[in-house]
Amino acid sequence: MTTQLTEQDISNIVQQVLSELKTRQNPATVAPAQVGVFNDITSAATAAQRAQKLWMALPLEKRKEVIAHVRERLRENAQVLAWAAWRETGLGRYEDKIEKNLLNINKVPGIEDLEPMAWSGDRGLTVMERAPFGVIGSITPTTNPTATVIGNALAIIAGGNAVVFNPHPSAKECCARAIVTINQAIIEAGGPANLVTGIANPTIESAQELMKHPGTALTLVTGGGEVVKVAMSSGKRAICAGPGNPPVVVDETADLELAAKGIIKGASFDNNIICTDEKVLVVVESVADQLLSNLRGLGARILTSDELQRLEKVIFSETPKLNHHTGLNKKLIGQNLSVILKEIGVTVGDEVRLGIAPVPREHTLVWTEQMMPVLPLVRVKNADEAIDFGLAAEGNRRHTAVIYSRQLDNLSRMAKESNVSIFVKNGPNLAGLGYGGEGFCSFSIAGTTGEGMTRPRTFTRERRCTLVDSFRIV
Repeated sequence: MTTQLTEQDISNIVQQVLSELKTRQNPATVAPAQVGVFNDITSAATAAQRAQKLWMALPLEKRKEVIAHVRERLRENAQVLAWAAWRETGLGRYEDKIEKNLLNINKVPGIEDLEPMAWSGDRGLTVMERAPFGVIGSITPTTNPTATVIGNALAIIAGGNAVVFNPHPSAKECCARAIVTINQAIIEAGGPANLVTGIANPTIESAQELMKHPGTALTLVTGGGEVVKVAMSSGKRAICAGPGNPPVVVDETADLELAAKGIIKGASFDNNIICTDEKVLVVVESVADQLLSNLRGLGARILTSDELQRLEKVIFSETPKLNHHTGLNKKLIGQNLSVILKEIGVTVGDEVRLGIAPVPREHTLVWTEQMMPVLPLVRVKNADEAIDFGLAAEGNRRHTAVIYSRQLDNLSRMAKESNVSIFVKNGPNLAGLGYGGEGFCSFSIAGTTGEGMTRPRTFTRERRCTLVDSFRIV
């Protein structure tokens, strides 16, 4: 049961954040109502509409300057916001949440993503530029609360928009802190107040109101399957980043030491609550024992069949279903392996980040996005079978997949047939988010609606201007 944030609570959050910010000379002084946290969707949307018009009136160079300052302030407060998220939600690992915040701060693209295009020919000049939608509604999850608010806010305002956030009710306070931090930075740099807004006491009802509100142009949903379904039936355009069940395939040609390191790093990161984290391990039989040995040598805990049977009684909220998703015990989602194993009388230290559970292919862990540092391992005969089964487990979610292989045909086949938004070869799935890999970052991967990794241009529409028979210079 979540508690209601009162006006005094909001004021306290604002004052606490402002006191923690390392403000420059003559910092802007703002009242609670001016820093983005509102009691209802209409007030937030109305304020965001006003701010968006002021934002678009600023020159591009000024907007770049403001966004750079926002990044600077967020960098200074990455640890504070990570601690707030960990303390409020009780999910994941504090140190990993710092990395998630910094990844979004540093690698979400800016205005440079809005590159214009031009065509010149005998009949004149045509220019295509990217224009904002206006105000975007954003619904965010409890699993990556501050990281998602940071990343979405940066991308959306870089696209020229304002945003109204409806955070998950279990993460409303840390998200409010992030919103206040971003708004204060915008104001300090000369930008408009309330460019980034949110609601103080988010609910399912407020999320539904945001999806249909006339003050927003489209909705960005990052979360579970149910909220995605609601958004897609709301009657308004929705960009939906739904759940994933990313498989990791290891074939007989793989560098097994590299694979073991990548699997532990990816599947244990923030206790497996990121939707891109490795959730099913499929390995060719001939190298399975060696891979398990490498995983054990790097600190993973290999679960016995007896331990797994006992674990099934505590990690699921219902009787496990073969070849099918099974509901999870929410109290254990995102917990350290030590906390989970303690439920069955097994003691390990907090430094043990990942448990490996050898299972048959029909086991419910294979088919469930478990969001715990317990990774099911399935043995198969050969690489073709590994790829086929891994993609079956992915479930056509069009999300994320990874393969460890040195065989070009296997790498190519899985890349083509997976049809996922993020495909990683010979590294942890985190690399596909730009963490230890090239490319930009996004924590809203819209595989459901096809936009893939969202970025500033995702939140724009193309506008074309044509001048006939003039302005060609050659």
